[in-house]
Amino acid sequence: MTTPPDLTPPDSPDATAADGEAPRRAIKSFVVRAGRMGTGQIKALAELGPRYVLPYQPATPLNYEAVFGRRAPVVLEIGFGMGGATAQIAKTLADHDFIGCEVHEPGVGALLKLIGEEGIPNIRIFQHDAVEVLEQMIPKASLAGIHIFFPDPWHKKRHNKRRLIQTPFVAKLIEHLAPGGYLHCATDWQPYAEQMLEVLSAEPLLQNTAEGYAEKPAYRPLTKFENRGLKLGHGVWDLVFKKR
Repeated sequence: MTTPPDLTPPDSPDATAADGEAPRRAIKSFVVRAGRMGTGQIKALAELGPRYVLPYQPATPLNYEAVFGRRAPVVLEIGFGMGGATAQIAKTLADHDFIGCEVHEPGVGALLKLIGEEGIPNIRIFQHDAVEVLEQMIPKASLAGIHIFFPDPWHKKRHNKRRLIQTPFVAKLIEHLAPGGYLHCATDWQPYAEQMLEVLSAEPLLQNTAEGYAEKPAYRPLTKFENRGLKLGHGVWDLVFKKR
């Protein structure tokens, strides 16, 4: 990662400005977390990283055809975690190409390991903040789709402003979607789902593909965490909107 993330703890004295007002912060698509690397992930990073991990280069729009060696619809995924769902979706939608953004090295290593083990050719990775990748390297009106699955819900009310799906960021996403392109979000936190629905429904350039929440599209697999939650009676909400 070429730029240091904001490491100010949420409750530190520097986290709020004078008079109790929150300071203005650039949108971040991630939260810094520690993680241990397994030997398989380390090996995958070393052997497959040079081929599948793209360098972050500001003000350098990607040439998708050059990157993937073909012309196909391109989907951007923001925050793919350990990459299991990303790998499955890329295999299911083999006629699409996928660009995944994830700052956490164990997740990047895990997805590279899956790419190598399962022979998945249509994934490329940025180990960098997705907001900067979007602004600096993704051509406008070029994406067939954007996936944002289970972003940090920031449960505490005073931290809700840190949630990713808010009006300014959604406006950035819309700029990079092609006409007819879709935005697919999913969350297992109902208050965040309600916020997502409100924010996305308020965007005049987006149209909901469902009446409210969408049924889970067939291409999105259930994660182990999601399966466990569903067995415990927890809900999962999908939202799929298309650019007009």
